[in-house]
Amino acid sequence: MKENKSSPVKTKSKFREFIEAILAALLIAAFIISFVVQAFKIPSGSMLPTLLIGDHLLVNKFIYGVKIPLLRKTIIPITDPQRGDIVVFIYPQDRSKDFIKRVIGTAGDKIEMKKKKLFLNDQAYTDTFGVYTDASIYPAEMQPRDNFGPVIVPKNSLFVMGDNRDHSLDSRFWGFVDLRDVQGKAWILYWSWDSDENNVRWNRLGKLLN
Repeated sequence: MKENKSSPVKTKSKFREFIEAILAALLIAAFIISFVVQAFKIPSGSMLPTLLIGDHLLVNKFIYGVKIPLLRKTIIPITDPQRGDIVVFIYPQDRSKDFIKRVIGTAGDKIEMKKKKLFLNDQAYTDTFGVYTDASIYPAEMQPRDNFGPVIVPKNSLFVMGDNRDHSLDSRFWGFVDLRDVQGKAWILYWSWDSDENNVRWNRLGKLLN
């Protein structure tokens, strides 16, 4: 009578388990970066004093809907950017770069600037975030910083400006932002480094952005 010999149980090698764990982590990270949240670092002072050079923030990518990566097509719409939102978007003049600005106008809005005073739909705009630090006022013929428009924001587009109005390269200079190019809404500061003082700005960590 022959004995029944059970076949040995095959176990995964430690190396294979390690590789699978790494691949799973990469897939999860890719999913989060593509659809949920992404880190962004502030490289310039165009959003002062709201955002400082050296601030690190998380961008909520889900709030404006789920998009197919690369194609930039929204497959699950949720909401569109609203006036006052701080948004990260693909810079229209160099698509290898991301910019961050505040939404001033949405589709159909009429935007105009007269001697540094902002007008929205022919009414003076209560601009609580805008800061002007240069007393000089340039005519529109010289540059559009202080005298601009009027323009109408096209469909599926945004007009954006930096809070540091005298030192911001924004829609006054290069035009509108296509909604498809909006990466997400600035959400929370998770790190802030002052390179001049070589220290952490502890009081900014965890600050929610609006």
